[in-house]
Amino acid sequence: MKVKVGVIQEHPVFFDKEGTIDKIESLLSANAGKGYELFVFPESFIPGYPRGFTFGATIGKRSEEGRSLYATYHKNSLDLESDSLKRLEKLSKLYSVYLVIGVTESTAANGSLHCSMLYISPSKGLLGVHRKIKPTGTERVVWSEASGEDLVSFNTRIGKLGGLICWENYMPLARMAMYQKGIQIYIAPTADARESWVDSMKHIALEGRCFVLGCNQFVTKDMYPEKYQALLQEEDSMMCPGGSVIVGPDGKILAGPLWNAKGILTATLDLEEISRQKLDFDVNGHYSRKDIFEFHVKDQPPMQDE
Repeated sequence: MKVKVGVIQEHPVFFDKEGTIDKIESLLSANAGKGYELFVFPESFIPGYPRGFTFGATIGKRSEEGRSLYATYHKNSLDLESDSLKRLEKLSKLYSVYLVIGVTESTAANGSLHCSMLYISPSKGLLGVHRKIKPTGTERVVWSEASGEDLVSFNTRIGKLGGLICWENYMPLARMAMYQKGIQIYIAPTADARESWVDSMKHIALEGRCFVLGCNQFVTKDMYPEKYQALLQEEDSMMCPGGSVIVGPDGKILAGPLWNAKGILTATLDLEEISRQKLDFDVNGHYSRKDIFEFHVKDQPPMQDE
């Protein structure tokens, strides 16, 4: 089976949920009829990865200005019970394309925010949500951490989908939680724009014998609303140069990495290539040595059929 995918390296309309969904709609419309079956958007594309912001928080101290900015960010985060999700589902159906979108998710139950990845099917709507199990560094100021029940995977008509967000991909056991589900298309939205990140994507493709879609934003300081730029004085004008990439199960790059520009990386994935590469190495099969090693993930759900 062959699957045409698009990895979108763009910037959102910062801290503007509906404006960013408008942009997603525009991008989908502009690429309609080109045969895409899956589009991937970067980490926290809705309403924007808050790079460079402190939200007025230092150890033992918070500012009223920071609280106000957090409230704006919270207001523009995506609630799964909202019309915003329904709109994304309608776009997926309208353009007959699977969407995997990085969002900051608000939860009505407790008011906390999560860094999340939505899986949306054109036929079934929202399949499920992966929430980051460990925010990195000061991301913990704004994002709560999730648990094993958020290590989701999906068996769809375009293949078995799963993945991790940003530096979760440096957690060997989290990766293994994905590999043991037999993931074929491994999705890794990120905010890491270092060249070493591309090496990590190649490693995961080789380790998991899967296709890897690494997706980042391309952001310059002048893309932020002017009212926020004063808070970013210590940031370089190039906030995030990108580095999105698509890698095959043999570790070879199929598209990208894309640096210093917005754009869409395109590749047609031949899922049969996965079987060919497993002759050499299969992390969940003949290389797993289950007679020596035992692996269990607490509360991880079974792969969900579409």
